[in-house]
Amino acid sequence: MKKKKTTGRVVLEIIGILLALLWLSPFYIMLANAFKTKRELFENTLAPPSEPIVQNFVEAFNELDFLRTFFNSFLITSLSIICIVFFSAMAAYALSRNKSKVSGVIFFLFVASMLIPFQSVMIPLVKIFSELQSLNKWGLIFMYIGFGSGLSLFLYHGALKNIPISLDEAAKIDGATKWQTFWHVIFPLLRPIGITVAILNVIWIWNDFLLPSLVLGQGDETIPLKLFLFFGQYTKQWTLALAGLTISIIPVIIGYFIAQKHIIKGVSDGAVK
Repeated sequence: MKKKKTTGRVVLEIIGILLALLWLSPFYIMLANAFKTKRELFENTLAPPSEPIVQNFVEAFNELDFLRTFFNSFLITSLSIICIVFFSAMAAYALSRNKSKVSGVIFFLFVASMLIPFQSVMIPLVKIFSELQSLNKWGLIFMYIGFGSGLSLFLYHGALKNIPISLDEAAKIDGATKWQTFWHVIFPLLRPIGITVAILNVIWIWNDFLLPSLVLGQGDETIPLKLFLFFGQYTKQWTLALAGLTISIIPVIIGYFIAQKHIIKGVSDGAVK
């Protein structure tokens, strides 16, 4: 019996290693080819670079106008995340603590909004914001808040079900208002799910291409939009594109690994009643 358990554990470890290698393979291909010449890249995509070329990263940095483009991406992403986290948390708290048919319908509408594909609302959305003269980074932030609120509210709502209402009652007895109860008692307990909401939305907003391409004009480009410059009608600068892609995903990867523990806990708290 013990031998069977050992064999099963070994098999699971082998499967885990293979899955890890499969997951890491795109990162290897990206990094390996970012240091190659064009000729070397097309000769053997999977081979490591014979002589790493750091100049690719320098050229990509300059072509992307990386500092300005990074600031645009950072501004749009950070403001969107702050609004999504706080507004979704407050809305979820109000809906979870008010047991009524109206709150149930509102919650259902937020959850149902996750099923609506963006392509179905893309044209009317851009038309409306064009008439409002809001096709800029501020209009884009407003759109991200709307599109990111459904999943965020759903996760917050699930996590709030695990927080006993007795905490609210105790705070009320102590003389706290609902506003004070939320910010000083409830919101600190939502930290794991808050980090989860933030990271999931960061990954989506930071890497989004379609919505910024419809909204942003010249000078306001995000990193994904600027990366598109490496793909012209007649030439495709794969080495520079991969180098620029490597630079652009570093902040997201660092943030993900720092908050990985909170993400796993937050998803389990928010998805299970």
